[in-house]
Amino acid sequence: MQKIFSSDQVRKADAYTIQNEPVSSIDLMERAAAACVEWMNSFQDLCNKHVFIFCGPGNNGGDGLVIARMLHKKEAKVAVFIPDESVKKSEDFSVNLQRLAECGVKVQAFESFGLNQLSENSILIDALFGSGLSKPLVGIYKDLVKLINDSKCITISIDIPSGLFADKPAVPLRDNTIKADYTLSFQFPKLAFLFPENEYFAGNWQILPIGLHLDYINSEPCRNYLVEFEDVKGILKPRQRFSHKGTFGHALLIGGSKGKIGASVLMGKSCLRSGAGLVTVHLPVCGYTIIQTAVPEVMASVDEDENECAQLPRLDLFSAIAAGPGMGTGKNTANMLKHLIQEAKVPLLLDADALNILSDNPTWLAFLPKGTVLTPHPGEFARLAGKTSNSFDRLEILRAFCIKYSLNIVLKGANTTVCSPLGNCYFNPNGNPGMATGGSGDVLTGIITGLLAQGYNPTESCILGVYLHGLAGDLAAEVTGYEALVASDIIENLGKGFMEIYQ
Repeated sequence: MQKIFSSDQVRKADAYTIQNEPVSSIDLMERAAAACVEWMNSFQDLCNKHVFIFCGPGNNGGDGLVIARMLHKKEAKVAVFIPDESVKKSEDFSVNLQRLAECGVKVQAFESFGLNQLSENSILIDALFGSGLSKPLVGIYKDLVKLINDSKCITISIDIPSGLFADKPAVPLRDNTIKADYTLSFQFPKLAFLFPENEYFAGNWQILPIGLHLDYINSEPCRNYLVEFEDVKGILKPRQRFSHKGTFGHALLIGGSKGKIGASVLMGKSCLRSGAGLVTVHLPVCGYTIIQTAVPEVMASVDEDENECAQLPRLDLFSAIAAGPGMGTGKNTANMLKHLIQEAKVPLLLDADALNILSDNPTWLAFLPKGTVLTPHPGEFARLAGKTSNSFDRLEILRAFCIKYSLNIVLKGANTTVCSPLGNCYFNPNGNPGMATGGSGDVLTGIITGLLAQGYNPTESCILGVYLHGLAGDLAAEVTGYEALVASDIIENLGKGFMEIYQ
């Protein structure tokens, strides 16, 4: 897992590397700048561009000065802008300013920059402030940010867009925070990049390794992680030749009501495609013909009620149970869910209407079996745990909620977050906007339940299931595009997703 360190932890990682590699701070800055220049060269031929670099007075500005020197040596046309002489500069900034002057690169004050200097071949590099910023930009910096944003030129931020906070809530304003097209983050992602309110500013962010000391990285405690391909590959278990359908468990899916039997169809198909050996769908009488026709591979458990799920089937036959999609929230259905919570002895997943019933009956949360999986979207989570004003606060409420009730929660959305009963949060990197379509969540419920049925532990099932869901969605989008993607396309690409992970 890629650790997501706080700004303070990153500073400690720098200090540890400087002391124990050992390497001087000025040479570590060279390493970071070289990584940026290498990425830029692969991004575009900078020799035909005019590169404007804006350097703040600290070490982020120092990085910008080194980048300017390296680009100049590659014969790129470079213009550098810095604060005036009255502003105190860091030691490493001053050293690199002198080195830049020795190369013959002209350095100008911020006040001398104007939009009339730019052309369609201009690229702007933001090296004003790094991840340690703790207050909004004002004065000349705010004015400069507005000019950069108004330029409409490609803008690349070094480490983090200036004006954005890495680890705490902010209300970024478009006139005092850089809107980057690309952000080059050193060694670790910033937590802020993973939240929707910051997408406008962070743009397409990249992680650039700069060789920070592995002893520190491996030993430093962390509670936030970015899931990587190798992590998922390590979770997925290869099948043995003499396996049979009983080896891979029997999943029970409870859901559907009149007009919403499609949720049961999507759950059933995706549960099968995720590898469950047997799948039974419990649904009302009105859904019997539909499920038997649409998904002949699943077994149907038919409720006594014509239009909703009102009674539990026998539970002792199953290795995992899910309930909620399309189920409705009527009195009889709520009573059935209450009995399910009381009687379930195998891994349990609750989604959609089951979550809405829980929100109306919060005392039931204390009776959920330990390790239960909940899969809310942000609105459902707000009804369960309370509203928040920003994603940072919501993450901490999510963490506390999972610890308090010993739950696994899959908080759905871009960078879907899996939070374990220990309070560790795992951010998923794949998926796309085309998956914002009806039924996509029902598919995810089926996938995770299928993995639970096969014996994956709940946290692993969530991490692997969310990744597979996103991967299948990305494969589907390569064919359909975003607008035309539907939930069934995700199911149809699950096989390709498994094959990619196995390769």
